[in-house]
Amino acid sequence: PAEGTEKSAPDNAASPEPEHEEQLYSLNYACPIHGVSISEMSPRMFSFNNPYGACQTCSGLAQFMVADPERILPNLRLTIRQGAIRASGWTSSEGGTIAQMYLEGLADHYNFSLDVPVKDLPKKAIDVMLYGTHGEKIKMTRKNEYGSGSYYTDFEGIAENLQRRHKETQSDWMRQELESYMTMAPCPDCGGKRLRGESLAVTIKGKEEAKRRLHDKQTPTEYNIIDFTEMTIVKALAFLGTLQLTPRQAKIAELILKEIHARLNFLESVGLDYLTLSRASGTLSGGESQRIRLATQIGSSLMGVLYILDEPSIGLHQSDNAKLLGTLRRLRDLGNTLIVVEHDEETMLAADYIVDIGPGAGIHGGEIVVQGTPQEVMDCEYSITGQYLSGRERIPVPKKRREGNGKSLTVLGAGENNLQNLDVTIPLGEFVCVTGVSGSGKSSLVNEILYKRLQGELNHARTKPGAHREMLGIEHLDKVIDIDQSPIGRTPRSNPATYTSVFTDIRELFSQTPDAKAKGYKSNRFSFNVRGGRCEACQGDGIVKIEMHFLPDVYVPCDVCKGARYNHETLQVHYKGKTIYDVLEMTIEEALAFFEAIPKISRKIQTLFDVGLGYVKLGQSATTLSGGEAQRVKLATELTKRATGRTIYILDEPTTGLHTADVRKLIEVLQRLVDSGNSVLVIEHNMDVIKIADWVIDLGPHGGDRGGRIVAQGTPEDVAREEKSMTGQYLRKVLQ
Repeated sequence: PAEGTEKSAPDNAASPEPEHEEQLYSLNYACPIHGVSISEMSPRMFSFNNPYGACQTCSGLAQFMVADPERILPNLRLTIRQGAIRASGWTSSEGGTIAQMYLEGLADHYNFSLDVPVKDLPKKAIDVMLYGTHGEKIKMTRKNEYGSGSYYTDFEGIAENLQRRHKETQSDWMRQELESYMTMAPCPDCGGKRLRGESLAVTIKGKEEAKRRLHDKQTPTEYNIIDFTEMTIVKALAFLGTLQLTPRQAKIAELILKEIHARLNFLESVGLDYLTLSRASGTLSGGESQRIRLATQIGSSLMGVLYILDEPSIGLHQSDNAKLLGTLRRLRDLGNTLIVVEHDEETMLAADYIVDIGPGAGIHGGEIVVQGTPQEVMDCEYSITGQYLSGRERIPVPKKRREGNGKSLTVLGAGENNLQNLDVTIPLGEFVCVTGVSGSGKSSLVNEILYKRLQGELNHARTKPGAHREMLGIEHLDKVIDIDQSPIGRTPRSNPATYTSVFTDIRELFSQTPDAKAKGYKSNRFSFNVRGGRCEACQGDGIVKIEMHFLPDVYVPCDVCKGARYNHETLQVHYKGKTIYDVLEMTIEEALAFFEAIPKISRKIQTLFDVGLGYVKLGQSATTLSGGEAQRVKLATELTKRATGRTIYILDEPTTGLHTADVRKLIEVLQRLVDSGNSVLVIEHNMDVIKIADWVIDLGPHGGDRGGRIVAQGTPEDVAREEKSMTGQYLRKVLQ
């Protein structure tokens, strides 16, 4: 065509097809890439207690009970025939049992021996024993008194067998037995995060303060709600300050963030900044739970309220105690009244008014000795509390520290919870104190790693110790004893006399009296736990329970024995004019004088008196004893035993609930245990205990993930000289 002209298309030419783009529209919140649709977001989506948010696999529980190979095969040095398998129903090494026939069939099929130590068996052999043959048939030969025969079957595995039985059993006893061979494992679907995937996909942007301090360049970072709750309170506060929000988002979140900030600040103010928001309530100490409730009250900003607190300083380091006192003052200044039951000297000195009850304990107390300002209490000569507050009485510092027996117990690579791969050496034959701020890792080291490992090795307990690489020096010990403040018995039948076994000697003494011999009574006649001498109307309890159905049960004295526990015939037998019931009603102090001519009995009662329990009755019900009293009964029992010099005693904050005068008695008892050649390991915040220790291991420097390291170790004087040690700063004052 000529230039500048267009060639016209022929009439029969097809017109070009328009390009089409397919688009997908949805009324739901949906992702076309992944094919996922979710409902409109609401708060219930982020709660693992709500079916809309909880992981569907674990129902928001995060964990399952699964069989633990380490508990099923605790000693890999044994062979199968020697009893290497310790699981319920699989412990028999005798031929003819179903378990043994299965194991022999597996050994024949997979060509391994039941007479080789488990540690030398091939991995395949251990796997099929634990997790089964997965449908592969094995030949099993039956040999018993009913005849013999062979057949082919598959094998579900010991671990799978335990888990199935645990799921199917209706027996609480059997479930508890099976759980001793099991452990908690994270949910495979949510990875232990409790929420469903849709909820975990919702994130907010920010940069974590800790990463910035560590010069981590990976910022900003996205966090879901579980990531946030797994932060410590101090980190959560720092993170909220780095949120990346648009002006519109900031306006929407303003009130929410203000409320979150306030609640986190309340928790920080009571010394709990080391806790994570996701911390399970069952793992909190009594003091931590109490301070969380206290933080809740601060947030309510109520006025004109009477608050009653029972020893809020429990488990608190001195540095955290100052924060607690500041919180209590804030509650007071809001216009509230606070009544605090406390033994802590700092708390007493910070009080506006003190009521001192005494002068002694039990029957020797119950009177108001003095009341007034702290200075008025200190000026009162009759007040034991005032004597210690003023400094007229004090627990002396030992003139010389023990050097131990030259042996030690060493934990290598301790990494449980927040412990930072520690290597810790504990000298034996000494009084050793583990100190540090709250949450620094003391309980993780002592209770979770050291005690559980020793309990498994020395006491053959089925315990799984916390994460660590190795423990050296166990051969220097023959026994580990944890002396805690748990009750010495959970029924009224248990009492100091029965726990220390002195009641056995007393019953034997009564059976030797002329009255008992004339009637042919043996020592069991004087037991309230067996038929014959006890009152059968109350079965030796002395009280009768009346069920009130929708109301709490009521306990009333038995109508037949009037609370005496024994029948009329038994109460006709007397020793020095006293019946067996009269003896149980004696205080330790009275019983010591009454049995002074019987060395076998008086020696055991003397130990109860020495630990400061002179006011407690011999037959006082275990359910009425405080935690501190129960702990001292246990200590007295240990003092009556023959010392081997190879025992380690572990105590976790034994001064809880004790007055300074009682702490002094406790220290004297613990020193006696060490003087016998034994080792005592104590977790403690009380400076009076720390200053008398032979060796101190101070963890820190802070709580949570900012702790878990050894800040200082050595004699109390060595720790006091360490500038970085928070414990050392306070220890320096008491040593001066």
